[in-house]
Amino acid sequence: MDPVLEDTYVASEVLKCIHIGLLCVQEDAADRPTMSLVVVMLASDTMTLTNPKNPAFSVGRMTKEDSSTSKNSRDPSINEVTVTRIVPR
Repeated sequence: MDPVLEDTYVASEVLKCIHIGLLCVQEDAADRPTMSLVVVMLASDTMTLTNPKNPAFSVGRMTKEDSSTSKNSRDPSINEVTVTRIVPR
């Protein structure tokens, strides 16, 4: 978080919101919490949250090491950048 905002939020609440957000974007929809469970998680101070699994979509770059160990080791493009167009369902 921005240090300028430090006195305007509770760090544990921010981390809890980020954690719940990551649970909501897991790749397998069956692993995602229902909205009613999200409300319970947000309201609870004692509920233990599970570790999130891989997200359905992520933006990032693969390192040379990652690409050499992947199933498909050829470069996705000359400059190693892949462009993905996201469209609504």
